[in-house]
Amino acid sequence: MKIDLDDKRLQYSGRIDCTDPKHPVFIFPASSLIFSFVGTGATVVIKNQRAYWGNYIGIIVDGVQRKERLADTGYTTILLAENLEEKEHSIILFKRQDSCHVMTLEELLLTGAGILTENLERPVRRIEVYGDSVSAGEVSEATEYAGKADPEHNGEYSNSWFSYGWIAARKLKAEIHDIAQGGIALQNGTGWFLAPSLIGMESVWDKVHYNPQLGAVTEWDFHQYIPQVVIVAIGQNDNNPEDYMKTDLEGEKAQRWRDDYERWIRSIRKKYPKAFIILSTTILEHHENWDASIERVCHELKDSRIVHFLYSKNGVGTPGHIRIMEAEQMADELCAFIEGISENIWGV
Repeated sequence: MKIDLDDKRLQYSGRIDCTDPKHPVFIFPASSLIFSFVGTGATVVIKNQRAYWGNYIGIIVDGVQRKERLADTGYTTILLAENLEEKEHSIILFKRQDSCHVMTLEELLLTGAGILTENLERPVRRIEVYGDSVSAGEVSEATEYAGKADPEHNGEYSNSWFSYGWIAARKLKAEIHDIAQGGIALQNGTGWFLAPSLIGMESVWDKVHYNPQLGAVTEWDFHQYIPQVVIVAIGQNDNNPEDYMKTDLEGEKAQRWRDDYERWIRSIRKKYPKAFIILSTTILEHHENWDASIERVCHELKDSRIVHFLYSKNGVGTPGHIRIMEAEQMADELCAFIEGISENIWGV
């Protein structure tokens, strides 16, 4: 049984390109398709475009998770499930990685006489995260390297399901849009993303397609998703190629960064006038002056619904990426902070 990919019983989540609703394009990590069905199996066909790393798709069938490797280019047919008991099942298909690749859903097939069901309920709470590789869950599955530098890898350890943001969203029973990209800093010409051209979050945050290696850059329609909580976690890759914030907190470059950061946060506020915005970094090692600058900007904004949050191990937790157990701790601290806010930030 072939399922139309714009069937209303399919639940999509994430900043997804649905210009052609019958061929949705997944760009950002944590973008997902969730569906429930009665039947014995399901198959999906995906067209992949690779920029770098090996590319993997995440699959959860009735709560059991696995990954499958995608072809670098062209089509991959993936058997999501087979020989299931003839009863209702749930499947989550999700993007494990950032824009090291983009993927287009081409076909969804249910085995035999399988039928979709309508038992999915979309969360009323909505979160959006702006961040780098930590927010994307990069190398999160390399658990034996907790608190250590990364092992050699080719994308196989990256999993947005275990990013602190998606863990926190699940704990809070919230939907998430994870606008995260490995290596990204705030300003163009800094960070690590797309070296040597180096594109910053200032050129990515309002896009749906943003990696020019994978096609035309396109704008995002912010009316499609209005979060009640926005988490901003930028300021860690910004020390490349020069950690000017460490060496001169009051210097011209440091002040220019703060001006650009403030301008960006004000732009987010214009998109989401009622959102509660949390400014942060993470436990990934970085100099405390970056957080001091964020604190200064937060004060200058004079907005009671924009706050600065620090984790207990902020900036000193690990020299490598955040592993699953570290992301869990971050998520717990973030959830406690959000749930401790006295006002009704969810508006529900």
